[in-house]
Amino acid sequence: MIEDRQADKTVIVRLRNFVGDVVLGIPALRLLERHGYRLQLIGKGWAPALLEAEGWAVQVRPKKLGDRVAQLKALRREARARQPDFDRQANAIALPWSFSAALEMRLAGLKGVGYAHEARGWLLHRSVPMPAPGHALLNYWELACRFLGVDEPPPAEIGMTVSAAQREAAAQLLAQHGVDEPFLLICPFAGGTFEVLDKTWPRFADFVELAAARGLRLVVCPGPGEEEAATRQYPKALSLPGVKLGVYAALLQRAALVVSNDTGPAHVAAAVGGRVLSVLGPTKPELWAPWGARVDVQRQYPEWLTPEAVLARAEALLAGAVPSGGAWPFCMAPAA
Repeated sequence: MIEDRQADKTVIVRLRNFVGDVVLGIPALRLLERHGYRLQLIGKGWAPALLEAEGWAVQVRPKKLGDRVAQLKALRREARARQPDFDRQANAIALPWSFSAALEMRLAGLKGVGYAHEARGWLLHRSVPMPAPGHALLNYWELACRFLGVDEPPPAEIGMTVSAAQREAAAQLLAQHGVDEPFLLICPFAGGTFEVLDKTWPRFADFVELAAARGLRLVVCPGPGEEEAATRQYPKALSLPGVKLGVYAALLQRAALVVSNDTGPAHVAAAVGGRVLSVLGPTKPELWAPWGARVDVQRQYPEWLTPEAVLARAEALLAGAVPSGGAWPFCMAPAA
């Protein structure tokens, strides 16, 4: 049981390294805040833009180990200036499971809490046993609960914040490109693999061709390095490169339907309450499906779903012929 602390307590939290993981960690961060903690977050270069509307302090993690430790030491000094007893109890959380996350906290003199992984338990102030296999959101939620010494159920919705300014910027961007009707926002790029298997739906380009032929308006927001591929592989979709993550969240929220791979923007879309059609292959939805009541998972592997099947499902969702989403953690719709 973690000790009671004074009001305006500080906790330093190292975020995960991927957009989807950071989004799935938002409920855990809100739980900490609800229990009286001032959050000092550390993440990748895109993290401040992604979490801009949440109002949290987000620092960009430096590349070199020495700079990372210096950053943590500076945050520790600031916290001690506000809270004299900061060093007397657990004061940091490592959401990543990596050895380096625990090492950096230890070198900075922080008392970190994290899961026991990669033999890093001796580096942590409190090492929490690895959880049973389950959804990633639950892993982050459970770690926050163990830090706080509470047992609370996770929320059914993430409810990621989108600011009025971000929604206005998204509206202006669409108007600039003449998009004044409902549109499908496609998320065809998926980084990495799942258990060494390619998690990118190989028929996404065929789906886009079929959807465009049916008169559906398509939009894609390529990330850095994806611009050329977006134009070449999806010429029927309006490409909007260089969109900041917060504005991207507003676009995902505004779309009539988001059709995605297993990728970070799908988690953002679900988190902001967008309607999501998630096309999965090897990815296990019980571990990584987007979290939300308006998520519809279509999964088939190793053959993958056909573009005709996904288009039929998309049109049914748009027409309201089938409900999107269901009970936690996802609605696993039967493959067509």
